[in-house]
Amino acid sequence: MEVKSPVQVIESASKTGAAKVELSRHKLGRLAVLSILAGAYIALGGILSFTAGFGFPESGAGNPALQKLLSGATFPIGLILVVVLGAELFTGNNAMLMPVMMSRRCSVTDVIRNWTLVYFGNFLGAMAVVLFLVFLPGLTAVEPYHAAIIKIAQAKVYAPWLTIMLKGIGANWCVCLALWLAMSGHTLTEKVIGCWFPVMAFVVLGYEHSIANMFYIPAGMLEGAAVTPWQMVWNNLIPATIGNIIGGALFVGCVHSYLHLKKN
Repeated sequence: MEVKSPVQVIESASKTGAAKVELSRHKLGRLAVLSILAGAYIALGGILSFTAGFGFPESGAGNPALQKLLSGATFPIGLILVVVLGAELFTGNNAMLMPVMMSRRCSVTDVIRNWTLVYFGNFLGAMAVVLFLVFLPGLTAVEPYHAAIIKIAQAKVYAPWLTIMLKGIGANWCVCLALWLAMSGHTLTEKVIGCWFPVMAFVVLGYEHSIANMFYIPAGMLEGAAVTPWQMVWNNLIPATIGNIIGGALFVGCVHSYLHLKKN
């Protein structure tokens, strides 16, 4: 079966986006559960990526791309779970709601409401995984993981604000392109492959994904990273989130809606 055309993909995105708006209007309990699950799925991808990438410190020291490739190859499981199981991910919704808004089937208020509710639901899901499936079981308590997660958390909050925002654009441009590719396929294999390579690209390139950082930074803080909650929010989550919105909503959702959405 042939993949969907760009016009068919934008029609699928518009239909999916309309369903997401409906959730945030009338089905808040369902939206909350799906948002928490998405945050947990991304955190699961985060710990898998971290464990695989930083488990070979001797090899990685002489081959810096090796750690990035291993991390990148394993992180996409989070987005695959989101796509296949229909969870609500903030960064994906940045793009998905644009066709609905641009066709005037929802308002800017609807978009902001959905993004806000999903964002905090994602945070709860990511934090639950950090606390109950990573910190308490001691997954990051031993070396080389202990020092590595501290280093990652501190690097993410000590980088320049503008740098984080620009990396946020790159991250969600890749993530939402992955969603568009996944929607173009019909089978599970096609959807997995569609998710895999763009997400792998953003991880290998070191871009900043706000929901993934809801895993990495708190995990480092619990292990003793010199990071305060305010630093996490102001120095990283805010600029990464702004960048993610630009990369997903503008560069994918708006651009592809403009190019392929049928004009009424």
